[in-house]
Amino acid sequence: MEPKLYVGNLSYDATEDDLRQLFSQAGPVASAAIITDRETGRSKGFGFVEMTNQVDAEKAVSMFNGRELHNRQIKVDLARPRADRSAGGPGRDRSRHSPGGRGGRRY
Repeated sequence: MEPKLYVGNLSYDATEDDLRQLFSQAGPVASAAIITDRETGRSKGFGFVEMTNQVDAEKAVSMFNGRELHNRQIKVDLARPRADRSAGGPGRDRSRHSPGGRGGRRY
């Protein structure tokens, strides 16, 4: 699995190609993705870049964290594993899990 980098504070004008071009200065880029809103398709202002090896990923963090891209100072860091989302989500009934909720006991 390629090391993944989080890239935050992106301009809404930034493209995945912009990320590929920038990060390729640190080494080969396996993939680049900008996260978009499902409903509007508009950028959420962050994305992920996968480098082909750990050494180039760490090099990219030191080269690009704090650097400007489209007049925005970007934040670059090693991505953390995604949290388990099985307990949450839109269909979750929160009332059973919180005191005083509709599903809570009344005394």
